[in-house]
Amino acid sequence: MRRKRKLRFSSVITHLLLLVLVFINIFPLYWMVTFSLKTNDEILGYSYEDPVTGERTQIAPNHVGLPHHWEWDNYVAAMKTGNMGQYFINSLVITVLAIAITLIAGFMATYALTRLVWKGRKAMNKFFMLGLTIPIHAAIVPVYVMLSKLGFLNTYAALIFPYAAFALAMGILISTGFMGDIPYELDEAAFLDGCGIWGIFVRIIAPLMMPAIATVGIYTFLQCWNELLFATVFVSSGKYRTLPVGVQQLFGQYTTRWGPIGAALTIATLPTLVAYAFLSRRIQDSFIAGAVKG
Repeated sequence: MRRKRKLRFSSVITHLLLLVLVFINIFPLYWMVTFSLKTNDEILGYSYEDPVTGERTQIAPNHVGLPHHWEWDNYVAAMKTGNMGQYFINSLVITVLAIAITLIAGFMATYALTRLVWKGRKAMNKFFMLGLTIPIHAAIVPVYVMLSKLGFLNTYAALIFPYAAFALAMGILISTGFMGDIPYELDEAAFLDGCGIWGIFVRIIAPLMMPAIATVGIYTFLQCWNELLFATVFVSSGKYRTLPVGVQQLFGQYTTRWGPIGAALTIATLPTLVAYAFLSRRIQDSFIAGAVKG
């Protein structure tokens, strides 16, 4: 009986802690969405003067509660005045192409480093891993000079190639753990059946790397989608601006409409939630696959 009570008590405590964690994770999303549907007066509070008595009444700001008036026009203002539609497309194009380059280059490099035997592969692997020790913003000056000489500034390429290059080291590191778990006997069997190096990579290795694709893709997506400094320095033309830069542009010098900013943040956050919703199972599988060796 006592053991059952202890189990029930521990179960209640566990569920309470889980509920607290759920609240901590869900509340920022709730706050952002409700924030995007409020006016400045509701967010900051306001006062008005009674025309009869002349008394001034102060209305407290509504930070956490639901909007008193649902201002859907904030989303219209963000899309039209803030040009969030164009910035969304720019971010999508840059992110998708950077992910594609990272996956292709990362998997090919990992295949050469882990499955092929050649002189200097360990030294080359260490060279790639040096990329993990270099902060992305520490290389901004040499990267800017390189992009300027190549004529890539104010183009999609100004962000696609740096994003893919700085994500490559982590992509190789993640892929190495997965590819190392694939039995070498599969390569030998495919070779005996007539497959060459490319055939083994495309037909045998790549299909078994789906969990790694999800992991590297999500990592690269978050790094590219939320990056601000490169997008600000390398792109000054409004034609190629990304969402983080677009949200920053909504802040006025003297006055700021906070509702459209909240709407822009919601628009920028939505793809991340959708991507994780569709790839969450793959990501969980990748964690399990990466944890089990042998």
